[in-house]
Amino acid sequence: MSLQLILGGARSGKSAYAEKLAAESGMAVTYIATAQVYDAEFGNRVAHHKERRPSDWLTVEVPHRLAETLIAEASPDRCLIIDCLTLWLAQCICQECAPPDGVDWALQRKQLLATLPTLPGKIIMVSNEVGMGIVPLGEINRQFQDEAGRLNQAVAAISDEVLFIAAGLPLKLK
Repeated sequence: MSLQLILGGARSGKSAYAEKLAAESGMAVTYIATAQVYDAEFGNRVAHHKERRPSDWLTVEVPHRLAETLIAEASPDRCLIIDCLTLWLAQCICQECAPPDGVDWALQRKQLLATLPTLPGKIIMVSNEVGMGIVPLGEINRQFQDEAGRLNQAVAAISDEVLFIAAGLPLKLK
């Protein structure tokens, strides 16, 4: 079992780097996509990601209940890419993005952190580093920034390797 966390800003190259690591693993790859598409511009971003993935990679779209999906998909001979933790967080804390029965963010986070160390295979997680700018305006934006920082710290603590990507270049943090 191997846990890797790839951090970086928007368009830093973190997803492409995670995909490179997955391809180099020699394992079958499942791409866990956490985004929901709400507008054309974001749809174009998602399409760009899909186009560069190898055709033999499986894709599982899961905006909520990530831990359950990881348990179902992980195996000793498989590499999972989770792209990305911050999009998953956004889906969980945004009331308009949640399913009708809602999402308990604290429970989802707890389940993910308990599940990750138990998974077989190689797990590559992508997450945005959102704490390097100013404190954002608006309560939901500040909540997102705070929760993203806490989530990244918790996942980094249990990861075997943590990389920060800037301008497509990796910097090893752990």
